Amino acid sequence: MTRRRKLAFASIAITLTLITSVGLLLVADLLLHRRAERSAGLNRWGYRGPVAGNKQPRELRVAMLGGSTVFGYGLFWDQAIPALLERELAQRDPSRPVSVVNLGYNNEGAFALRPTLEDFAYLDPDVVCLYVGYNDWWGDEGPNTAVYRHESPVFRATGYFPILPLMLKEKAVAIRSGNNLVAATQVEGTGMGSPVVFKVGPVDRASAAALEAAHAVSDAMASQLNRMSPAPAPITTPTGTRCAAPWVRFCDSVYRAIGYSLAQGQKVVVVAPPLMTDKSTARHLDQQRALAGMVAAKFGGNLAVRWVDLSRAVDLADKTLSFDTMHLDVRGNEIVADALVQPVLDLAGQAPPR
Repeated sequence: MTRRRKLAFASIAITLTLITSVGLLLVADLLLHRRAERSAGLNRWGYRGPVAGNKQPRELRVAMLGGSTVFGYGLFWDQAIPALLERELAQRDPSRPVSVVNLGYNNEGAFALRPTLEDFAYLDPDVVCLYVGYNDWWGDEGPNTAVYRHESPVFRATGYFPILPLMLKEKAVAIRSGNNLVAATQVEGTGMGSPVVFKVGPVDRASAAALEAAHAVSDAMASQLNRMSPAPAPITTPTGTRCAAPWVRFCDSVYRAIGYSLAQGQKVVVVAPPLMTDKSTARHLDQQRALAGMVAAKFGGNLAVRWVDLSRAVDLADKTLSFDTMHLDVRGNEIVADALVQPVLDLAGQAPPR
């Protein structure tokens, strides 16, 4: 073979290898999503529950955003508030198709609202429901600027949310730790004492090495995409919501989300979630009052925005409704979903169906 032919052959071989590797990783990721999307994970587009199809004629579509309380931490997808709200709306208005998309993400706060709305604008919701507060507890003293889906360059570039890299890494750690993942996690990155030595056999070591190699391949591909789709810079310019400290940034983030939704022709429900208990009550109440004041001052005359106060709807100290004084069980979620039905229907009825 001539030098030119050798180079051409090598290029073709490398290209085919890359295509095959990407294809295999994608198939594996899709299979994992299929297993996870109906239980505790996310679907392939990065939100919880089944993938929402194309919007049907006259369909009422609602997007609900927030943290782990919207996500439904500790519950199956169909026990979370959005799924229960969809069921209630369908029963109350059987004349039209209804879908409620769960865009909640664990540990995200108000800052993530607008980026999430932008990421999922293609879902074309009629009504947006904002359910935040718990993850913004520290206010201006420690603002929560997490937008976890944006940590994936694949998601930023394509809208597809891969879960295989995380699964590969965790499985490899579990194997090398003799399936003692908790102990391995406690040691990793602490800088304290000597690392725990786990005795694993050659078969386990080979399995862990294979998983780590696969993770390295997916990580390398993600790094290439990362150069093509850098993370957006945080918005720092204040909007003048006039909320008092320590809730300036919190109010500002919610204000931006409402403004974005209104610009898309959507209606907005802003929810004050159930009050936190004991020593947290006063601070949480102060946060809610600041947000209520902002909504009233900036959108008080706008019929497309509705403030819904659910601060007393559920007693978070009631162990039959909340298993950890923050996250609700199924019955607690049913109470919240039921309280949101009429506000959503009222807003949806203000404009002819699309």
